[in-house]
Formats: sequence, structure tokens, C-alpha cells
Amino acid sequence: QVRLAESGGGLVQAGGSLKLSCKGSGRALRSYGLGWLRQAPGKEREFVASTNWSGRLKYYSDSVRGRFTISRDDDKNTLYLQMDSLEPEDTAIYYCAAKDTFRDRVYENEFNIWGQGTQVTVSS
Repeated sequence: QVRLAESGGGLVQAGGSLKLSCKGSGRALRSYGLGWLRQAPGKEREFVASTNWSGRLKYYSDSVRGRFTISRDDDKNTLYLQMDSLEPEDTAIYYCAAKDTFRDRVYENEFNIWGQGTQVTVSS
């Protein structure tokens, strides 16, 4: 059905910024809850941020709140993650994910459509 493709990852120094994009194809994302999750080597996948179908509601993990901003542009069928004040602990593969629902919030284990991931590396 809908397919997701992340881009924008790379190498950045601590304190720097990076903006990730997740472009949907094959279907409009307007009815989907969308989110970002990440996985560092040897660690479990963890929730980063999510937004509901309308973009009005947004949720962040405690570790990124105040530094990361999730947004969506449905005219471009794209989800974004603006990452500021990056820390070495943010180093991970970042995945975007989707769930076709009008519910207010989609939790990590509920997302059922995933992108291929993009690597973010923060050097100290």
C-alpha cells in the first residue's frame, strides 16, 4: 500500500542540527498517524516522536523533547523530523513509520508500515 522512504541522515558534530524527511508514495498519508523511531547498535528500538493524522497532536520521548520537532506536510506527502542540539547519544538508525488511523496517538508497537531507515551519526 503506502511506502515510506527516509532521507537526510548523515554525520554531524555534537550541538549541530539535521533534518530528516520521510516521503510517502503509492497512497496519500492524510489519514495516517506517523512517527519516528530509532535503534542504536546493541540496543532496543525506541520511540522518538509521533503526530496524529491532522498534525495537531504531537508526542515526544523525554530524551528529545525540546530538541526535536516533528511535522508533516501532506501537500508534499512528507513527514519531517527537525533535530537540533544533537548529542552523541542520538546516534542511531532512524525509521519513519505509519498507521492508518484517526486515533489521537499511535504507539510504537502499533505502527505497521516502515521505511528502510537512515543513519544519523553524532560525533563528540
